[in-house]
Amino acid sequence: MRSFDSLSEREILALAISLEEEDERVYADFADGLRENYPATADMFEGMREEESGHRRRLIEKFRERFGEHIPLIRKHDVRGFISRKPIWLLRPLPIDVVRSHAAAMEVETRRFYEHAAAHTSDAGVRQLLNDLAQEERTHKDKAEELGREKLTPDKRRSEEETNRRLFVLQIVQPGLAGLMDGSVSTLAPVFAAALATHKPWDAFLVGMAASLGAGISMGFAEALSDDGSLTGRGHPWLRGVVCGLMTTLGGIGHTLPFLIDNFTAAMTAAIAVVAVELGVITWIRNRYMDTPVFSAAVQVGLGGALVFLTGILIGSS
Repeated sequence: MRSFDSLSEREILALAISLEEEDERVYADFADGLRENYPATADMFEGMREEESGHRRRLIEKFRERFGEHIPLIRKHDVRGFISRKPIWLLRPLPIDVVRSHAAAMEVETRRFYEHAAAHTSDAGVRQLLNDLAQEERTHKDKAEELGREKLTPDKRRSEEETNRRLFVLQIVQPGLAGLMDGSVSTLAPVFAAALATHKPWDAFLVGMAASLGAGISMGFAEALSDDGSLTGRGHPWLRGVVCGLMTTLGGIGHTLPFLIDNFTAAMTAAIAVVAVELGVITWIRNRYMDTPVFSAAVQVGLGGALVFLTGILIGSS
């Protein structure tokens, strides 16, 4: 791997051409990946791709003028100092917030490269071109915002925000809610049955931890293996599995932790209070993200929780 200071002017220009080619292809992939759900933002990135294409053509013209037709292959991973980035442009569906953040980081990195490269060249024409490109990269953010205003009309922006919300609900909220409901409700019976059967908070705590962790692992794998998201648009299966598994475990641990209290009555009282809070949170999420009326959500969640809780009471008291 070469250090930047060891590069000749010929190699610096070749590296600049390689960078612009890569940025152009990344913006094209962003546009392609966002086209289905965010068409206006895809058009914005297409405009940015055209900007990078223009930069590349100017660099190639200057290289031919100074060094001839053959452009040596030198890429940024051949030179120390560049940031190694994950190829997020290969993800489907593309997370729009991550894309915008990645694009901003690309602009900063490219600008700094041109500033550093201009300081290491002696040819007046090459130095001027590199300084011009550094200035254009400095204003690239303004150009992106201008393209955004042109392509992202208020109606289109609202439409994309609504699409983003739907994808968030589909890929994060739904598996998380399913896990939270399963963990909060299904573990009620074993935890309270163990508590009432033994009157020993520590025994109930162990049962609750085992049930919570076991349910979390089971639900996580079930969600991850349910489908790969390619047809349903539900996102990466392992991300859904992790979200679902963690929320399942969290739902069960919530009313298990009070049994760390040595006093049985105090532990039972605290656990019941936590259950009420958990069911309230589930009701709020269903109302907030699933558009379920508050009363309907409360009845559905409360009925399910009450049935499982009574099951645990009956078994534990028998």
